Amino acid sequence: MRPDPRTAIATVCLSGTLDDKLTAAAEAGFDGIELFENDLLADRRTPAEIRKRCADLGLSIDLYQPFRDFEAVPPDVLAANLRRAGQKFDVMAELGVDTVLVCSSVSPDAIDDDDLAAEQLHLLATRAAERGLRIAYEALAWGRYVNGYEHAWRIVRRAAHPSLGVCLDSFHILSKGDDPRAIRAIPGEKIFFLQLADAPTLPMDVLQWSRHHRLFPGQGDFDLTTFTRNVLDAGYRGPLSLEVFNDVFRQSDPHRAAVDAMRSLLSLQDSLRQLDVPAAPVPAGYAFAEVVGESGLALLGFTREGVHRSKPVELWTQGDARVLVNAEGEPGAIGALGLSVPDPAAAARRAEVMLAPPLSRATGPGEAPLTAIAAPDGTQIFLCADDDWLGDFVPTGESAPQAGITGIDHVALTQPFDNFDEAGLFYRSVLGLEPGATAEFAAPFGLVRGRGVSGGGVRLTLDAALVRRGGWAPAVEEPQHIAFTCVDAVECAKALRQLGARLLDIPGNYYDDLLARTGLPADRVRALREQSVLYDRDERGEYLHFYTELAGARVFFEVVQRIGDYRGFGVVNAPVRMAAHHAVRNRVR
Repeated sequence: MRPDPRTAIATVCLSGTLDDKLTAAAEAGFDGIELFENDLLADRRTPAEIRKRCADLGLSIDLYQPFRDFEAVPPDVLAANLRRAGQKFDVMAELGVDTVLVCSSVSPDAIDDDDLAAEQLHLLATRAAERGLRIAYEALAWGRYVNGYEHAWRIVRRAAHPSLGVCLDSFHILSKGDDPRAIRAIPGEKIFFLQLADAPTLPMDVLQWSRHHRLFPGQGDFDLTTFTRNVLDAGYRGPLSLEVFNDVFRQSDPHRAAVDAMRSLLSLQDSLRQLDVPAAPVPAGYAFAEVVGESGLALLGFTREGVHRSKPVELWTQGDARVLVNAEGEPGAIGALGLSVPDPAAAARRAEVMLAPPLSRATGPGEAPLTAIAAPDGTQIFLCADDDWLGDFVPTGESAPQAGITGIDHVALTQPFDNFDEAGLFYRSVLGLEPGATAEFAAPFGLVRGRGVSGGGVRLTLDAALVRRGGWAPAVEEPQHIAFTCVDAVECAKALRQLGARLLDIPGNYYDDLLARTGLPADRVRALREQSVLYDRDERGEYLHFYTELAGARVFFEVVQRIGDYRGFGVVNAPVRMAAHHAVRNRVR
């Protein structure tokens, strides 16, 4: 189904040559583009040839940008600016684009005079109208004198020319904390263009923030749903267009980035109720987690309960925790997650609209027809309604002594750094898992960024190393783990040690600091120390957790006890855990 209104993306959002960007935008389903001037200047084709290439791909050119430092200048500068504008109008005619973006001036030649700015923009609009063109005036957040959209609108209104309107850019408005409700006072026909970008909240210079840290909608902290609703309620009927300056996106595969960009707009349109798509399923819990290769689950008190009828897969259980062990695939990795959703068919339809189509998979006679989709990191996500899939496993009749594990608390998946924001958007838009705050911590081998996503009965943590170059890296570069729940972490750790589980030893220095930092009773800290159980707390509760050594190439397990309403993941202890894992791998204690 096609969304309404139309969608567009600025070529500056994507990496590669202009043709790389156009092809990626078309394949991702965009209707049009904003053509960034630098992309035109670097291309060997004529504007007319670029126009034909866009038409062949089914893309319109909706905006040519940017034209800078035009208004409120002395007469000699104005004459030069009009000569520049004439040349740009010639280019636009060849391109077949009727709207040019004019940014509020940052030039030292500019004069703080709204009447002069309106007069000169009226003159520019008159010349544009003679060519059948329009001027979209945008207030840059760092404009010398005009840096707010309401100020830009006052100048446009004063200029009073039908070919002059405003361009509204969510970053320039929301980064300054301006109230978007006043947008409703602007007549819809005078809003010539809308540019959308999200961003994390960063206390930094707004120009640097804008040039390096914008994100696609749904990946940052801005309320783009409310912002866009104000624009649409004003009567705007042009495209929803993305203008995102981001250092990572501009170095990433343009096809993947364009799909991520389109997914962000689809998710935004869903929040605006512009899409006929099933609601996000919000999983009730984990049906199972799958690891590939040797797992060591027997030493954790798990029972090998069943063997798959047609695949080299075993079912291991303890309490409500179910782990599948697959003999095929990348050894030592989490290959799949089974999530319990109320309506898998509806969830699959939503996933397809959100550009995550179901994966093709072989199903034997009489086996449960589970639907799977692929997460950005390649993890398969199975959509399960009930326990029918358990019938695919032949019972073994085996039993084992249990150790106190009761279920699955969360799963931690390391993401390629370039796809960190993409992963968060995927889980939010496809499955309805809401992202928490992004945390960064100094690990032994560089800065790590982490973010939890959760909803219903499912928690995930997504981690990425910000910089990793050369051979200086930890023994396990992209670790993953499954965190199990228990009622009593200290007693569970004792039971696992008795079963022969290889639990991760934590240095004594950690517990000396814990005692001084928290004021916990000495006997409680002693019990934690004896079993290498880590500790964290917040204003809502406490978190006790411990880890196994690696089981295979890069998978390990965690056991957690949540006390009260603690909602985090013990991130403060991650550097200690990482150093301990490294020590084990290198036999240095």
